[in-house]
Order: sequence, then structure tokens, then C-alpha cells
Amino acid sequence: MRVLVTGGCGFIGSHLVETLKSLGYEVLVVDNLHTGTLDNIRGMDVHFLRRDCGALTAEEVSHIDGIVHLGIYSSSPMYRKDPSLVGKAVTDFLNMLALARTLDVRMVWASTSSIYNGNPLPWREDMPILVRDYYSEARYFMERLADLHYDWYKTETVGLRFFSVYGPREEAKGQFANLVSQFLWAMREGNPPIIYGDGTQKRDFTHVHDIVKGILRAFDSHVEHDVFNLGTGVSCSLNEVVDLING
Repeated sequence: MRVLVTGGCGFIGSHLVETLKSLGYEVLVVDNLHTGTLDNIRGMDVHFLRRDCGALTAEEVSHIDGIVHLGIYSSSPMYRKDPSLVGKAVTDFLNMLALARTLDVRMVWASTSSIYNGNPLPWREDMPILVRDYYSEARYFMERLADLHYDWYKTETVGLRFFSVYGPREEAKGQFANLVSQFLWAMREGNPPIIYGDGTQKRDFTHVHDIVKGILRAFDSHVEHDVFNLGTGVSCSLNEVVDLING
């Protein structure tokens, strides 16, 4: 089976690609290398196209059997710095939906738990959506576009609302990396971690390997169209994270 992974040179994408290869899949990686690096997939024996998702054509990927779309700008500060990324993310997503429809393949894609901001913990799929920034607006808009594509064309898509993902290979993301990684990097250098606020704010920190397992389950499932939370269900404060790193 041949799977197209957008953002496959990135943090989450490269872990997914590695797992897919270990399971015997043929993988086509599409990445513009904005926050990804070829080092993340070095030695993995994959096909690679350096391309924006919005420029990808059906002719280039006509041989695929499924899509995992992770090649989406993935940090709220990115959108705050450049609000036009909302349009970029949505336009790219529309092209990926069109490819899935044209090629008659299923697509699993990355939404975000940030759309729940303002709701009490724990966050559940039946909670109201409280968009608070450009980033979550883009992802929520994409969820609604996927709904429309399924209603009109029966394009099979499963959106996954990732909870705060951490793990190896985030270095290329720099300042946009998960707080767990940023804390760890600072403390390895003997520097105190930078915490905004009193550190009591909580996140559902989810290891990238668990995220990959969730993506694969969604990809292999019989669910035609839906959106699911993907996290541990357990929240941890920033202060607790620092204490854990300190051992």
C-alpha cells in the first residue's frame, strides 16, 4: 500500500513515515521544508517531493492509496506573526481534499485541540468550539470544509485534534517547538526554563509515538468521516513538567 504523507520531513510526520516503513508501506513524502528537515527521514527509503501542498497535482501522486495530511503550519505564534497563513492553510487543505476526491482515497489529517481553548478541562468532542486565534480558526474552518466535502462528494476524511505533542526531532521547529522540548533543551544547557505565568496552567502533553498510533488507527478504521480528540486524557501543569525533567 502506498501512502502520501504531507509534512513527512517534520516532527510528527517523520515519526509516522518511520513507522509506516517498518510496517511495509511504500511512502511518498511531500514537504516544503519550512519547519522540517531531510535529516529527519534520512535512510528511510522513501520517495520525496519538495512541494507546497497547494501546488501538488493528481498526476504527481496518481499511484497513492491514501493520504495523511500533516503539512500544515502548526503553531499559533506563526499565525499571529503572519495572519495570511490562514488563507495558505485553507487553500492547501482544499487542494488535498480535491486530490482525495479525484483519486478516490481516504485522508487522515491534523486538526488541533486549541479549538477548545476557554472550555473547562477535560476537553471532549461534544464541547462548544471557542475560536480564540488565527491558528484555531484555520483548523476549525478546515473541519467544516471536510464536512462539506463528505456531504457533497462522500470524500472520506478523519480529522484528529492533536493535544500538545512532544518528543524527538522537534529541533527544526525552534521557537515553535512544544514547551516540553523547549524546557528540556534549556535545562540541558544549564538554563532555567522560561515559563510565562505562574506555571499552574495545564496541558495534555502527548508523546509523538502515541500520536502516530492514533493516526494509524484512524487510517485503518472503517469510519468514513469524523473528527476525534487524540491525546492522553490526563493534564499536567508546566510546573509539574519541570519537576519531572529535574527527576
